[in-house]
Amino acid sequence: MPRSEPTPLTLLRRAHEAQVLDLLRRLGALSRAELARRTGLSRTALSSITTSLITRALVVTVPAPAEGPRGRGRPVGLLRLDPATGRCAGVDLGRVRVRAVVANAAHETIATASRPCPPHASWQHRTELALELLDELLGGAAQGLEGIGVGVVGPVTGAAERDLGVARRFGEQYGVPVLVDNNTRLAALAETVHGAGAGSRHVVYVRLSHGVGGGVVVDGRLLRGAGGTAGEIGHITVEPTGPRCQCGGHGCLELYASLPAVAAAGGPENDAAVARAGRLTGRMLAGLCAAVNPELLIVGGELARCGARLLTPLRTELRARTLSAARAGVRVVGERLGDEAGALGGMVLVRQETPALYGAPTGDAVALSMADRNAASADGCCTGPVASGSC
Repeated sequence: MPRSEPTPLTLLRRAHEAQVLDLLRRLGALSRAELARRTGLSRTALSSITTSLITRALVVTVPAPAEGPRGRGRPVGLLRLDPATGRCAGVDLGRVRVRAVVANAAHETIATASRPCPPHASWQHRTELALELLDELLGGAAQGLEGIGVGVVGPVTGAAERDLGVARRFGEQYGVPVLVDNNTRLAALAETVHGAGAGSRHVVYVRLSHGVGGGVVVDGRLLRGAGGTAGEIGHITVEPTGPRCQCGGHGCLELYASLPAVAAAGGPENDAAVARAGRLTGRMLAGLCAAVNPELLIVGGELARCGARLLTPLRTELRARTLSAARAGVRVVGERLGDEAGALGGMVLVRQETPALYGAPTGDAVALSMADRNAASADGCCTGPVASGSC
């Protein structure tokens, strides 16, 4: 008998199921109440959909983390994707260390590894080192791997030979979609979804390390900018009469709040040097608060380990220079994920920007860097890596 076409009601139900699966894929375990809030579905409709997904072994229930004593009533449970449905990998080609992380569909880390790398090593050397690490974590088999997110140091404009070469090399090795982005921006994304910013939607992240970088997340999505340089906050001027920076500007934040700058001013043990870094970082963040209006500011990197010696002058400067409307409700916190944030952010990026594979036809995957995503978007095609033939 000829196969009947699905009814409009069936198509609507499939769309709602896909919406629920996509949220769980991108954000990890969620309560039914949170799913209802994000989808706009009624309790009855959502219950029917989640029951079907559980029956088909796509979704499982898990207990919610204990947060103090519970009252009477039914215990709150969370829904998440079945861990066996797919894996994702994140890689950070850092300045002095290469990291690789593999997680399952439930956003649980399966394996992680890192290896030191010479500061002046080529991107080709870093890439091969990361491929060795990933092979170890995957056991040499890419079965069930949905995609790989790779973080690199410096601006990712999309047209650079490095960015295209990294994406191409990982794609050739594993035959899955590959996304390449700045590793500090990826750390911002990871902290927003799984770290100090979990539950927030508008976040600014600043990393005070060997250099100063950051990332801006707006409505849960990473902001890249027209040319891929969004987040280069280390080169925002905070002292107009300050010394010349290697970028060509004067008085950039990186000249005062990076590890080398603090070391030159007396080191992390010197309260005055740390306070100056905090004060000028607060000055920069005040401008971003006026422009972006975040609900959360996350401070990370090695210098953030100075704690209150850094954050107290930062908060003081922020309050003094920020519009009251932009300042209302904004919080300043330290990072939570540490050195693994860049690699974890690579996995979050894959979850957000590649299509879910549940029930999708199989095919040869292609590796896309940011340039490919921009070109696809301009052509009216997909905005992320896709299986061949799906555009």
